[in-house]
Amino acid sequence: MPESVVLDPVDLHILRLLQNDARTTYRDLAAQVGVAPSTCLDRVARLRRSGVILGHRLRLDPAKLGRGLEALLSVQVRPHRRELVGPFVERIRSLPEARTVFHLTGPDDYLVHVAVADAADLQRLVLDEFTARREVARVETRLIFQQWECGPLLPPEAA
Repeated sequence: MPESVVLDPVDLHILRLLQNDARTTYRDLAAQVGVAPSTCLDRVARLRRSGVILGHRLRLDPAKLGRGLEALLSVQVRPHRRELVGPFVERIRSLPEARTVFHLTGPDDYLVHVAVADAADLQRLVLDEFTARREVARVETRLIFQQWECGPLLPPEAA
């Protein structure tokens, strides 16, 4: 298990602000946190080096890209062995419809978030890319009506 990083209140404030808007300039970030811009730059660089900040991502609206239907697919793989799991995950990750793949405990082995054009496209995806695979024993589909982003991710003692 990876080691957690010790963060002080200034680090936590920087992380809160950057999670709300990763495009904030160092000058604006420093002013909001109450430190010099050079200090802010050094702290963000340290947070990157230590692996706390993993990168910056651009969020897109799936509906505006012709993928207005999103779903969660619960997938059971049998037998659940390493030689099948690796290729299965890599294939799913390569699908343009796949948004996120989770490896789980419990009755389902994977939860896959997908974005597709419509119900027919979802049916094609499930039949051609999931249930057609020999190792897939079961797929259960749940449509996503709406989703919300939650607050910034912080260590338990800072939340």
